[in-house]
Amino acid sequence: MGLLDELDLSAIQDEGVRKCIMLLLNMVEDLKRENAELRAENQRLRDEINRLKGEQGKPKVKGNTPKTPPTASTNYSSERQRHTPKEWAKGKKRGTIHFDREQVLAVNPTILPVDAEFKGHEDVVVQDVIFDTDNVLFHKQKFYSPGEGKTYLAPLPSGYDGQFGPGIKALAIVLCYGANVSEPKILELFRSVGTVISDGQLSNLLIKGQQTFHAEKTAVHMAGLASSPWQHLDETSTRVNGQNQYCQVLCNSLYTSYQTTEGKDRQSILDVLRGGQPRVYLLNTEAERLLDGVLSKMTRQQMIKLPREQVLDEVTMLRLLREQLPGLGLQQRKWLLDATAVAAYHAETEFPVIKLLICDDAPQFTWLTEELALCWVHEARHYNKLLPYFAPYRKLLDEYMKRFWDYYYELLAYRAQPIAEDRALLAAKFDALFSTETGYRVLDERIAKTKAKKGPLLMVLEHPEIPLHNNPAELGARQRVRKRDVSFGPRTADGAKAWDTFMTLAATATKLGVSFYAYIHDRVAKLNQMQGLDTLITARANDLNLSASWAAP
Repeated sequence: MGLLDELDLSAIQDEGVRKCIMLLLNMVEDLKRENAELRAENQRLRDEINRLKGEQGKPKVKGNTPKTPPTASTNYSSERQRHTPKEWAKGKKRGTIHFDREQVLAVNPTILPVDAEFKGHEDVVVQDVIFDTDNVLFHKQKFYSPGEGKTYLAPLPSGYDGQFGPGIKALAIVLCYGANVSEPKILELFRSVGTVISDGQLSNLLIKGQQTFHAEKTAVHMAGLASSPWQHLDETSTRVNGQNQYCQVLCNSLYTSYQTTEGKDRQSILDVLRGGQPRVYLLNTEAERLLDGVLSKMTRQQMIKLPREQVLDEVTMLRLLREQLPGLGLQQRKWLLDATAVAAYHAETEFPVIKLLICDDAPQFTWLTEELALCWVHEARHYNKLLPYFAPYRKLLDEYMKRFWDYYYELLAYRAQPIAEDRALLAAKFDALFSTETGYRVLDERIAKTKAKKGPLLMVLEHPEIPLHNNPAELGARQRVRKRDVSFGPRTADGAKAWDTFMTLAATATKLGVSFYAYIHDRVAKLNQMQGLDTLITARANDLNLSASWAAP
């Protein structure tokens, strides 16, 4: 390898020799990659055989934490490549701290000399919290009227119902969904200060009777959809009572909404975009256009049996398919339902219809919106997964990725200050960059795949207000993963709904700069003094004008 590490392909004058050497290097690269895949597959098969025999597979013994950064084979993040260092400065706390009390501290007069003069005060700010019980024994007055045969009983103060007050209820919700603390640890904390609470009581506080919060979550979701014609979207796996499901993360700069769905197909995504409304279907020109080239000509001719330009509910649509098109295969049936569901969504007038999604290139995201924008950071991960064996190829990859990120920074500059004349220039630079042929076959194939995504990757040229990456949705998905790691998963549908609701409210409150604890306590105590998060989203959206390019002539 020492000789190959020093090999400079550009120094080879004979074109034929250089191509021959690169061909051999590509073949070895393919063999190395195939060998690694076969080794991994072989080990998985051995482990499975051992498991079937009642034995154990190869133990996963983790080594010591390396002192050096992770290698390319274990880290596909591009954070280090695209990170721009910023000068660190310590922020001022004094102006942001609320003072609950002030106290004057006096100097012991016995230690002062006779000529000591008072020179004012020197202020010191100390932050502290008090965590203690506030158990109350309410003596409710009770009166009885013999004439009316009726008893009159004094009501509890607002926010007090059941065995626990608003402080415990709010703190339990914030710890569980805002701080990702597990229920056993919450119980341990409450019991450590003398609160008598059972496992079932805590679970009920976190899940049961949350209709008010569920309604607020729906309002946040709808206000978020209306706040901009573009949205981020991502999904992550989750489990409900041990069954695999999916958590859809929909967001922009003002909110984050979580929705657990049984599937991750196109109609499940539509359920999220439609705010959980009952599914509807519409056979019109758009649906037929989507199905052109997907369904056979004979099947499309049979579609004449279905009513046109008429919105149908799910029960009616499925009945018509059984009666009028009984010979449809499963895949054909799915395409037909998807196309008519998308057409019905685009024809909606009762709630916002999203114009553009920022997501990855998974097939279920197509058709849903008029435009699609792909994530540049996600695209870069494909390159980071290339693991060239030979040093010349590693150099080629490094040099190309520098050009990749230089172009990314040019797009960022355009987004900060969009100039119409720069659009054609940046589009031409894209063509030049992703028409590069390096001779490293795997890299060249990857470059060609990126070039095929030109439209979605350059959507920022038409809509400068959209980000170049899908980080907000991916960070939202990461929060769900962390919650899943701590609490595994909800056991019931009510539990999954509570997870979605409170994680939505927590993430949205953080984006809006609202104290999640203060907000939850305000609602639990039934004070309702704080403005609704949906109202804040609408007000901020008007200020930010997140749809400027759509409104432009």
